[in-house]
Amino acid sequence: MLFGMPTLIETESPEACGALCRKLDLDFIELNMNLPQYQVPQINMDQLKEVAEKYGIFYTIHLDENLNISDFNPYIAEGYRRTVAETIDLAKRIGCPILNMHLSEGVYFTLPDQRIYLFSQYREQYLQSMVDFRTMCETAIGDSGMKLCIENSSGFLEFQKEAVELLLESPVFGLTFDIGHNRSIGGADEAFILQKKQRLCHMHMHDALGEKNHMVLGSGELDLKKYFSLAEEAACRIVLETKTVDGLKQSVAWLRASELMR
Repeated sequence: MLFGMPTLIETESPEACGALCRKLDLDFIELNMNLPQYQVPQINMDQLKEVAEKYGIFYTIHLDENLNISDFNPYIAEGYRRTVAETIDLAKRIGCPILNMHLSEGVYFTLPDQRIYLFSQYREQYLQSMVDFRTMCETAIGDSGMKLCIENSSGFLEFQKEAVELLLESPVFGLTFDIGHNRSIGGADEAFILQKKQRLCHMHMHDALGEKNHMVLGSGELDLKKYFSLAEEAACRIVLETKTVDGLKQSVAWLRASELMR
């Protein structure tokens, strides 16, 4: 199994990330495109390549969590689609095998007795946007072997499940399983993901306790060895998704003590 680290607030530069990644004997860094220094126009591709070569690592990319390629405002949706297309081009240039993204739940109206999601109310328009996005990504990714993986977050809604089904009709799409997010919503996404475990390519690993997640491995209530067995079976890359350097170091120590990482 290949293990990686997220981009941490404490390690702002690619050089600082690369040095920590190598020190902990990890394989890759997941660049976080929510951060200003990792926006496509700001990224220094030559620097990323130099850091990867210097420390013997590679990159995956976590697309902006605000990404909404189905927004009903065509100018906004086009901006997000353009961002994805340009990021795919960047990923090809730096040898990135995985892009990770969330599916936006969009806007909802709160009525006296229910919550109405506009993507559900206007389902056909929403699903057509997913078909169009799938086609765009197929063209952009081509035969590079890259995967664009959909990550679970706060619980897939029915219209999002339909969107995932549509996207997975293409071989350029896969799944990311975030086990902490899944636990914090009572395991609601697990059955859906396991039904499609042959499309599982990437995992975000962190412990959880009740609704609290992004905890150090071994400090919560998850059956971590079960999920590591799943990752091994599916040949997933694994991001140790804690939020601090200290938490990352503790998670790596737990992995080594558990003989899950050598």
